[in-house]
Amino acid sequence: MKISHIAIWTYDLEGMRNFYIHYFDASSGEAYFNHTKDFKSYLVTFSGDCSLKLMQMPGIPKTKNDAKKQFSGIIHFALEIGSKLKVDRLTAQLRRDGFPVVSEPRTSGDGIYHSIILDPEGNRVELIA
Repeated sequence: MKISHIAIWTYDLEGMRNFYIHYFDASSGEAYFNHTKDFKSYLVTFSGDCSLKLMQMPGIPKTKNDAKKQFSGIIHFALEIGSKLKVDRLTAQLRRDGFPVVSEPRTSGDGIYHSIILDPEGNRVELIA
């Protein structure tokens, strides 16, 4: 069994799609649009079996959680970048481009080298070596 995709409601569908394509070498199919519900989505796919479903629809409330603090529920998703050097370089590039770094690159107690950044809408993305 495997996870098919992770879904994210967004207020800037094109901006979020472009972020993941640009920084994470993802690909995207054509937009799906349900005119009855005014619902639009993209399935953004990374190498391997990992996908994000980015969705937009009027009336979805903004979260009241603070993305820079922990909270209950889904807190982050992780993307395997490939090496410590790649984690360091991508973290630095994202910082230069104005995206917040929540956790600097480091080796955690369980031996995993990672950093955590916020995407354009404040979702926590863990970058793993």
